[in-house]
Amino acid sequence: MTETPGRLYGVGLGPGDPELVTVKAARLLGEADVIAYHSARHGRSIARSVALPYLRGDQVEEPLIYPVTTETTDHPGGYQGALDDFYVECAARLAVHLDAGRDVVVLCEGDPLFYGSYMHMHKRLAHRYPTEVVPGVTSVSGASAVLGRPLVERDETLTVLPGTLPADVLAERLAGTDSAAVLKLGRTFEKVRSALEAAGRLDEAWYVERATTSGQRIEPLAGVDPATVPYFSLALLPSPLTAQVPVAEPERTAGPGEVVVVGLGPAGRPWLTPEAQDALTAADVLVGYGPYLDRVPANPRQRRHPTDNRVEAERAAHALELAAAGSRVAVVSSGDPGVFAMASAVLEVAAEPKFAGVEVRVLPGLTAAQAVASRAGAPLGHDYCVLSLSDLLKPWDVVAARITAAASADLVLAIYNPASRSRTWQVAAARDLILEHRAPETPVVIGRDVGGAQESVRVVTLGTLDPAEVDMRCLLIVGSSTTRVTERDGRQVVYTPRRYPA
Repeated sequence: MTETPGRLYGVGLGPGDPELVTVKAARLLGEADVIAYHSARHGRSIARSVALPYLRGDQVEEPLIYPVTTETTDHPGGYQGALDDFYVECAARLAVHLDAGRDVVVLCEGDPLFYGSYMHMHKRLAHRYPTEVVPGVTSVSGASAVLGRPLVERDETLTVLPGTLPADVLAERLAGTDSAAVLKLGRTFEKVRSALEAAGRLDEAWYVERATTSGQRIEPLAGVDPATVPYFSLALLPSPLTAQVPVAEPERTAGPGEVVVVGLGPAGRPWLTPEAQDALTAADVLVGYGPYLDRVPANPRQRRHPTDNRVEAERAAHALELAAAGSRVAVVSSGDPGVFAMASAVLEVAAEPKFAGVEVRVLPGLTAAQAVASRAGAPLGHDYCVLSLSDLLKPWDVVAARITAAASADLVLAIYNPASRSRTWQVAAARDLILEHRAPETPVVIGRDVGGAQESVRVVTLGTLDPAEVDMRCLLIVGSSTTRVTERDGRQVVYTPRRYPA
């Protein structure tokens, strides 16, 4: 035996369709030194045929050919004795490869440890060699899938039975369970059908043969000819709950839909709350500023209405009209919809009498101020003020008065919309107003495209703030008199203590 023996793998191949082989199983099939598989005396192996697309073609193959396929044998130990000797011989053959350091994959239809042929090698070799079992899709799961009926729901129980059990035992078990799968049919089929009839469940039973393969066959079990039933088939009693569901097309309730104003956060799926994601998924229609809509993955079931950023009232009215006609409408908004965004626009239009019957919900999102603050440290750790430098919807005199009030109150300022292509002077004006109440050394955080591909976060001082470095994609956080900057792990960290000096 080598110092490093080979590894034994029991690999489940699923119910028959090669595309149902797991990724891990496919990899091992291509990497193994030795491929072993069971077959009848004719030498053909269903397991090998399923695995064939994944084999290299130059691997050593070890066919494990059963000496008997029925219980008729002249072996002194009878049928079981013949099989026991066969398994001992097979295990010895595989052990030679393992001792030589060769990895051995034993193929198994379905799952290796679910009535699988591999388990006989596992019992004889797993305690001697490194061993790994790779699960596979079972024949029961495959049958349920092709039938299109659930096996079990809620608190139902599933019973798996071999058809080799006595008829009275089968009938008792079938009568006392919700759902059942009876395997090993073939010569046991007539007994299984009689047991189903005795249990009063024959009309519920389905016959599934070679599920997921090109030779697949599905029929009500009561009408199946026993002479046509192979070993690789099973009887299935699917969940009785499914049969109680009336078959009908789902209907949407009449009446108005709703408008949900959804905060997308500052950028990307990781910043989106599960509640917002659920609302976006449930919507029939998405409405919003084009670049924000582009952040929501396309779904052909949904209609999308992108608009310009300067038509908030029109966008809100359109969304409410669609909802009044019965649609579930999601109005998307960057950051939080209640912070310089669409929630107030929608609610303002919704106050009109004609939209009185339309429900409006607002779902919060992570704000740009919170995102930038988190990247810088904790500059919003004490009282702070949020304001916009844009004078499109309010006069500059009002903006300036609020800047002065916040600065004189020693509040941290989170400044939205600091500049645009047409507004380039407000940053300098705001800086000068704040400098009337703050020291030039006051830290200022410039956050740009936080969460996006072009993210950058810089810390400067109020006195050195260069308006040329600031554009519409930036957010500024101006510290208070207590805001501090420290060095941690080679970067600047900004925080405002929660305790204010007496």
